[in-house]
Amino acid sequence: MDNNTVKIFGHSVHPILIVFPLGLLATGTIFDVIYLATHQPLFATVAFWMITAGLIGGLLAAVFGFVDWMGIPSGTRAKSVGMYHGLANLLVVILYGASWFLRYNDPARPELAASVLTIIGAGVALVGGWLGGELVERLGIAVHEGANVDAPSSLSTDTVPGAARSTAARR
Repeated sequence: MDNNTVKIFGHSVHPILIVFPLGLLATGTIFDVIYLATHQPLFATVAFWMITAGLIGGLLAAVFGFVDWMGIPSGTRAKSVGMYHGLANLLVVILYGASWFLRYNDPARPELAASVLTIIGAGVALVGGWLGGELVERLGIAVHEGANVDAPSSLSTDTVPGAARSTAARR
């Protein structure tokens, strides 16, 4: 089901963009845990900058995710799963944003609450990511109608072999 997603070179933009913020925020959490274990200010400072970059990337990815969500037909399971996916990831941005705010004045020595927020945020991100996977893998959102193991490159102008085998036929 290839819904109305924003695309570049034949691929939806939102799934391309989410890799960076998720990786950066997760890395920020890892550096927070290392900071909690070692109390070395460098680890807290690195966490601060990872979170900063992750928040910027997350907000950009959210714009494309919202546009994609608007293209999902109303009254479908995909629409509600997409809403929960978006809300979970909004909560992730709020939690990491609050952590960023708590450490802004002294990134090298954040209070414990800032680190706790990143750990909770990482857990919520796992749920949001699972919901995103549910949208693509179970509900076929942003999956090209002719997708199959022998489909040509999205950059190709060739017709899709086996296009008659729709997403439903592959199951």
